[in-house]
Amino acid sequence: MSLPLLAARPDRRVRLGAVAFALAGILFVIYEAAAPRVTDQTTLASAESWTGFGWSLAHIAAIAGLILIPLGYGALRGHLRGTRNENTAAVAATIGYIGSALTISYYGAEAYGLKAIGQRAVADRDATLTEVGNNFRYDPTAMSVFAIGLTLIAVAAVLAAVAVWRSGTLHRWSGVPLAALLVAMLPQYVLPHTGRIVWGALVAVAALWLATEMWQARTPASHDEREP
Repeated sequence: MSLPLLAARPDRRVRLGAVAFALAGILFVIYEAAAPRVTDQTTLASAESWTGFGWSLAHIAAIAGLILIPLGYGALRGHLRGTRNENTAAVAATIGYIGSALTISYYGAEAYGLKAIGQRAVADRDATLTEVGNNFRYDPTAMSVFAIGLTLIAVAAVLAAVAVWRSGTLHRWSGVPLAALLVAMLPQYVLPHTGRIVWGALVAVAALWLATEMWQARTPASHDEREP
């Protein structure tokens, strides 16, 4: 009986996962760089920032990025199919989908709800309308869902990094930076705008590293490709 051989060919599905990671990293930079940041969220300047193109672009970029990352984990699971690390990657993908869904619900409210409130506040020249937006942004239920979503995103990233570390086909450290940065996603919200842009840029670098590793990865040969 012959031993499994490594096929000298890429897996298209894994490469699609690599593309997902790369695009997600770029989208996180756009999210942090494009979003206007006004310190005082009770002013007309704040309301006006909610109506701008940058606000919508930033939040849609974040939403798209959060969708793509678990897709990348799913591709990682495909790459590890049949190995002892497949289940770890599968759990990472599942938890990642749930975490992203919960977090996206908050981003969607900010992207669309705050825009409508901001437009009305600017039209009426009434800064007190920002209280409505801030009330639902900082509502305990909304904040709890957001925090749970970000926590699950962090857990999924750590599990994915463990699967990469143990894979034997990807650079051991290639999943660690992205995991560390996604763990820091919640605390990075307290950083000044420049700090948040730096965080987004680091996410892009980390995601591109993992994407490169997955793009270059080779998949074990299927049973019918092995020598008899």
